[in-house]
Amino acid sequence: MTGRERALRVLVAVWLPLVGIVGWWVLSASSDSPYFPPLADIVDELHDEWVVGDAKFQLLPSLRNLAVGFVGGSALGVLGGAVLWRIPVLRRATNPIVYFLYVLPAPALLPAMIALFGLGEARQMALIAFGAVWPALLNTLDGMRGIDQIKFDTARAMGFGSLRTVCLVVLPGASPQIVAGLRAGLQVSIILMVVSEMIAAEEGVGYFILQAQTVFAITTMWTGILVLAVIGTVLNYAFVAVERRALAWHYGSRRIGGGAA
Repeated sequence: MTGRERALRVLVAVWLPLVGIVGWWVLSASSDSPYFPPLADIVDELHDEWVVGDAKFQLLPSLRNLAVGFVGGSALGVLGGAVLWRIPVLRRATNPIVYFLYVLPAPALLPAMIALFGLGEARQMALIAFGAVWPALLNTLDGMRGIDQIKFDTARAMGFGSLRTVCLVVLPGASPQIVAGLRAGLQVSIILMVVSEMIAAEEGVGYFILQAQTVFAITTMWTGILVLAVIGTVLNYAFVAVERRALAWHYGSRRIGGGAA
């Protein structure tokens, strides 16, 4: 890819967000609504609170809870999906329970999490993990179940043992869907990170937003919302970058086969 093509690709990706930001800046410039202050005022407050102020210290607990909850829930989900794939009897027995828990709104479990784990960070991590586990589990299970039986027959004919079959056949075949589940789990985890910080918490970005709203500091509240948007965007693009590198072979085969990259 030439430098010109790369620059054109970046321009195509960023032009609409830039137009949106400029439009927001211009259209809100004369706003006197207490609920929708001018973007210029929000940016000034963002600098005062999050760059030179103490609000930036709210980022560490949020990101720590998010990391522990997401990684823990995702690991349990992938492992659980693999176990259910490997043991069909267990899969059939637990299927109603899995789907019951999957459709259960995680925020509804906050009182139960507080009763089980108290008011500390453990219940926040547990809630995030609960939300992350199901996309990972179901996508892992579906990905492994979707592997062509011919591949298993070929591995058996080549004398592969169970471990080698898992490493060379099952994981590569299911990895695109597993990664899709992890990406979905990341979005859920970010939402639950904020929700868990808005109830019985003493720190975090969600707590910051709620406190600002409580004292009617609406401009300050908007700075927290923008910070959350930046966090979500950066984490999403970082995940995509890792995904592209880890699954380079998959995207390469799709390009060769004529599929969309």
